[in-house]
Amino acid sequence: MALSNRPRAVSRYGTAAGTGTLAAFLLVAVGGSPMYVDWAQRATDPTGAGGWFLRLLAWPSWRWHADEGVFATNLRAILLIVLAAALLYLLPGPQVDRVASSGSQFLSGWGAYVLAAGLSALLATLLGPHGSLFAAFQSASTGVTYGFFAGWIVGLASLGGRA
Repeated sequence: MALSNRPRAVSRYGTAAGTGTLAAFLLVAVGGSPMYVDWAQRATDPTGAGGWFLRLLAWPSWRWHADEGVFATNLRAILLIVLAAALLYLLPGPQVDRVASSGSQFLSGWGAYVLAAGLSALLATLLGPHGSLFAAFQSASTGVTYGFFAGWIVGLASLGGRA
């Protein structure tokens, strides 16, 4: 019996894309929840770095009640999760490395979240009511800012998984 034919033990950790997707879902579910958004607006100082960051985490907000902007807002949150999952699986960084390094997993997860945030903002604005190209570009820049400052969380979550 050859040593290379031994059955491999299944790792107890998930894939880098799976753990990154879970982190993206939790960022949107918790940070975008109406309770967190209301708290961030009431209890934080927008002129300080900490308050600005806590308010930024509320960017992918979603709402239960129906008003004019609820479609675009909820579409943005849903697209952020879907695009983050797709990009985490598609970005080839850690998957093609012979020895998957921690740095490539971290940067791949972070980069995927930045791209997903920008694309979700762009698409949600274009598909939403009163969508214009100029408004979509402005929204995409806000999404990329959110992805840059919150994406490190998804990058860290991607570190724990196998490529």
